[in-house]
Amino acid sequence: MAAQPIPIPSSSPRFVGASASPSSHSPFLRHRDLPIRQPKVLHPIDNEDLRLLLLENISPEAVRYFRSQGFRVDHYATAFSEAELLEKIPYYHAVGIRSKTRITERIIKAATKLLVIGCFCIGTNQVDLDTAAKAGIPVFNSPFSNSRSVAELVVSEIIALSRQWSQRSQEVRAGIWNKQSKGCWEVRGKTIGIVGYGHIGSQLSVLAEALGMRVIFYDVINLMPLGSARQVETLPALLAEADFVTLHVPEVPETINMISKQELEQMKEGSYLINNARGRVVDIPALIDALTSKHLAGAALDVFPAEPASNGAAFDDQINPWATTLCNIPNVILTPHIGGSTEEAQRMIGEEVSQALTRYLNYGSTFGAVNFPEVDLRAITAEQGNNVRVCHVHNNQPGVLRQVNDILSPYNVEKQYSDSKGDVAYLLADIADVSPSDVNKLRETIRKTSANILTRMLV
Repeated sequence: MAAQPIPIPSSSPRFVGASASPSSHSPFLRHRDLPIRQPKVLHPIDNEDLRLLLLENISPEAVRYFRSQGFRVDHYATAFSEAELLEKIPYYHAVGIRSKTRITERIIKAATKLLVIGCFCIGTNQVDLDTAAKAGIPVFNSPFSNSRSVAELVVSEIIALSRQWSQRSQEVRAGIWNKQSKGCWEVRGKTIGIVGYGHIGSQLSVLAEALGMRVIFYDVINLMPLGSARQVETLPALLAEADFVTLHVPEVPETINMISKQELEQMKEGSYLINNARGRVVDIPALIDALTSKHLAGAALDVFPAEPASNGAAFDDQINPWATTLCNIPNVILTPHIGGSTEEAQRMIGEEVSQALTRYLNYGSTFGAVNFPEVDLRAITAEQGNNVRVCHVHNNQPGVLRQVNDILSPYNVEKQYSDSKGDVAYLLADIADVSPSDVNKLRETIRKTSANILTRMLV
């Protein structure tokens, strides 16, 4: 049976057509003072309503926010396969996903209307970022909103591993009473080694110190420690000293299997490994060997190289060939990628990403995009009734600005900003006193320039 959209109750009537200003009507910004000059409502010159596809049970608050902006939203609880996306994506102007749905080059090429992609999570490795940029599609994410939730999960895993909670709980559920203290420890005075001292790692550092732990960390750049934390120069130095090693790094070529047989052998005997980063950062068969040989006393994994696409699906050897073996090892905590799965984190992620997508669709702002030049302009005010915003994505090559400015020369360019990232450049320009009959003509003329990737006009 085909996936059905989730019904989301509306807290207010749905508006279709022109999109309201997020700075004045956002349900997430109720306490912000209204600006003295109200921003003008902008919308594309195309008459077609903007349609959004939201997958993987994205926050209902985000769905309501999008609908309050006048967007047509289809909301699904599950991830879509490539085949499902290829069928549906041509009808949508924006898509929102979490970590399971993959936006590949094939999907981007089929998405003829797609303007923007929102990753309602930290990671963006599930999206082909280069292909998206070259197609003129910025990608936004939420790099900070679930940091606290992940850090708290790590703290709970540290305590659970040191006290063998999961093992004792399974025994009691099986009718076995096994009260023991052997191999169980307080975390006070133990050393935590944090690999990756970013937003999650630094928050975890503070929480771990509050528990009385010593904190060391390794990062590829020199960073100011918080509290009494200490940076070590190399990963082997951290592995040799830490009682608990916890990973907080992105998935890039340099971090794939960064913890493998050699690194596991460098860890202290009886230490613990925790991975809440990305599944391919750890060589799982090598970890299984380290656990079964008792070199490591336990591990906690919230992420895996391959993960089921939906809740209720099997986590077995068809997903990962070592799954059964891993599940049968004592004092190993396995969770289904729940690091950011708290009500607070999902609400904040929904707020951050939905606002970023709305700012781009309504105003052309790419501030915060991960694959795109970051360009923004102050809002056109309601008094500037005949102003038009030009949003021009183009190949990063000489002479483009001269071409575009020649086209705009009959008009007053009130403000303009351009930036580039790699092979892609982006120009925003506000032009005054443009008659309705000239708007389409301007757009088509800019579209015909040799470097054009995508041109939108917001009026």
